[in-house]
Amino acid sequence: MTSPAPLVLGIESSCDETGVGIVRGTELLANTVSSSMEEHVRFGGVIPEIASRAHLDAFVPTLQEALTTAGVTLQDVDALAVTSGPGLSGALMVGVAAAKAVALAAGKPLYAINHLVAHVGVGVLDGGKLPSSLGALLVSGGHTEILRVNSLSSDIELLGATIDDAAGEAYDKVARLLGLGYPGGPVIDKLAREGDPKAIRFPRGLTLPKFLGTAEAPGRHRYDFSFSGLKTAVARCVEQYQARGEEVPVADIAASFQEAVVDVVTKKAVMACTEHGLENLLLGGGVAANSRLRELLAARCASAGITLRVPPIGLCTDNGAMVAALASQLVLNEVQPTGIDFSADSGQPVSQISL
Repeated sequence: MTSPAPLVLGIESSCDETGVGIVRGTELLANTVSSSMEEHVRFGGVIPEIASRAHLDAFVPTLQEALTTAGVTLQDVDALAVTSGPGLSGALMVGVAAAKAVALAAGKPLYAINHLVAHVGVGVLDGGKLPSSLGALLVSGGHTEILRVNSLSSDIELLGATIDDAAGEAYDKVARLLGLGYPGGPVIDKLAREGDPKAIRFPRGLTLPKFLGTAEAPGRHRYDFSFSGLKTAVARCVEQYQARGEEVPVADIAASFQEAVVDVVTKKAVMACTEHGLENLLLGGGVAANSRLRELLAARCASAGITLRVPPIGLCTDNGAMVAALASQLVLNEVQPTGIDFSADSGQPVSQISL
């Protein structure tokens, strides 16, 4: 007799979203998110102390709304899960403390979940079981990584990552340079449609032969990213226009900057999949909402014979449903729960799926 799918409640608080999601196996029942983004806008970025306080205020209402939406109670839940890392230390600690309190009060097992792997695990909510031979490209404000998913519940391998700024972070910094406000991703994506992506040839970080090497003898940074030099190049470009007393071509700069980012990200992701024999690629993270990234990645995957899978936008950004989805797979694969004797880990490696 087949065991019933586990009912799992997931809690996410790694940055500025307080998320509570509830899933039954691979079925999404609730995905409630409370964002404190508006409180960070005037600072041009996320302020950790403000985010932590916002999580404190939002947790109970968000939890109650998720339970109501799913039509369940805490006693109905089979297991709880919480993001233990990576992320902002203070924000993580709020979510972890809240999850421990709920687990103790309800007498439920608790899983400490890796935030990055959860971005992959959320794929099961949009199409069921993930395919074998799977790679993942995660692009967000804090992370830009290429993963090989050998087993969602037990074996995740990091193939490449940013060595400085993440792609989303670069968008925010360039938006500030161009006077476009925060967050930078949506406004640059929109403005770039009015500009010429070939107007300015901005640098493509870590793409020189000395970094790439070859498939047979890969360089140290073959699948890695760097966006700090690109950000500096945009700053110098703006300064040169201003020094000459000329109007800054904001739309052209936005389009050219965006093309430099997505060109490198998509090229390296497809290259990593091809060279590691990965026939499927999942795109996740908040920057997955970027229209040019989705367009170019789809084209390059199709050309390389790689099947691209992109969860709905609401599941790509940080949320509790992705935490619950990954934990549900751990329960199904009989991975032991973490319990409450653990701490938040802001630098939790992607290979550590759960604590």
